[in-house]
Amino acid sequence: MFGKILVCLDGSSLSEQIVPYATEVARRFGSRVVLLQVLQIPSSLAAASAQGAENVIEEELRRLSYEAHQYLEGIATQMKEKGVPAEVSVIEGTPGDAIVEYASQSGIELIVVATHGRKNIGRLVFGSVADHVMRHSFIPVLSVKPEEIKE
Repeated sequence: MFGKILVCLDGSSLSEQIVPYATEVARRFGSRVVLLQVLQIPSSLAAASAQGAENVIEEELRRLSYEAHQYLEGIATQMKEKGVPAEVSVIEGTPGDAIVEYASQSGIELIVVATHGRKNIGRLVFGSVADHVMRHSFIPVLSVKPEEIKE
């Protein structure tokens, strides 16, 4: 039913709480998993670009991309150890739009994403990637609200 599952991670421990759900769905359906992280260019880098510091931006994006790949590869290894084929992808863009576009162009049959549970003004100001994906994608979405981790 779900040949290819997209698991959207942002590097946070909250988003990682979707991994067991995605792993179990993939195991049950014999699915392949794509672990995705979207890099959004920080406004400080965008400002540097406007001032002609493109090489600074390229260097920072390379660093962020390398770190994201390393992070996702670690999770992919854990999934592979559980018998789930997994690959990683790091792309640039606005997270909600980038996820929807990537999924529609990559043969994805299920998107798994965490909600971060923002309420009221937080949602109004920051929006919600999960909400955006659910509203703009024609692909089924499994949305999981992670538990807040107390430190």
